[in-house]
Amino acid sequence: MKKTLKKKKPITAEKIARIADRGEDVTRFFTGGKMMNPIQRVNVDFTGEMLRELDEEAAGLNISRQAVIKTLVREGLDKRAPRRTRGVSRPPARRARG
Repeated sequence: MKKTLKKKKPITAEKIARIADRGEDVTRFFTGGKMMNPIQRVNVDFTGEMLRELDEEAAGLNISRQAVIKTLVREGLDKRAPRRTRGVSRPPARRARG
């Protein structure tokens, strides 16, 4: 008779909480070992022409429209200012005198 591997039961949130309470690292239980920021949904209005451009870009890259939008927004933000580390604020911009 063949031996079958037993499937591991998924770990419960309570058990993860107990591990964290002991001060142990629990990141391995979340998205491949790294924590992710919570997702917030937003609604954005686009013109028909913008949607056509986004859809063409998505088709050319073989990715979803949403992925194109996220990528373009991230690139735009990175050009504007370097990414800030979570929890570290950027010093306020200085006003030009004159």
